Amino acid sequence: MDDLRELYQEVILDHGKNPRNFAFPDASNCEADGYNPLCGDQLTVKARVEGDVVLDVGFQGQGCAISTAAASTMTEWAKGKTRSQIDEMFELFHSVVTGKKDADEDELGKLAVFGGVAEYPMRVKCATLAWHTLEAALAGKKEASTE
Repeated sequence: MDDLRELYQEVILDHGKNPRNFAFPDASNCEADGYNPLCGDQLTVKARVEGDVVLDVGFQGQGCAISTAAASTMTEWAKGKTRSQIDEMFELFHSVVTGKKDADEDELGKLAVFGGVAEYPMRVKCATLAWHTLEAALAGKKEASTE
């Protein structure tokens, strides 16, 4: 568990300070704005989708380190995935960050480090904001909230 906690801290710091995909993809065709009223995190997610596949995805906004790191790792993971794969991963990710399921690196890959969020229930909304926002964008909704 100490190794996972250390990795959690490394990933949060790295992706929080140097977010990946912190830009909008060219020719994006779906987008949504997300807001976490609990701590003020705000972001916009834009994606380029063809058929059922997310070809490219990026985000911009401001938020805490967990929110930024979660958006960064989510965008890395989501590229090339189908809507159903994204839905399944979000369900699994949400179960892990809420403590309903243990983090399994085989299932989650790098996203498993967010299992540490379960120890801080107030941070769950920070970790899931980008996921809610991507889901809204793919569903054709313009806004997402963690409330």
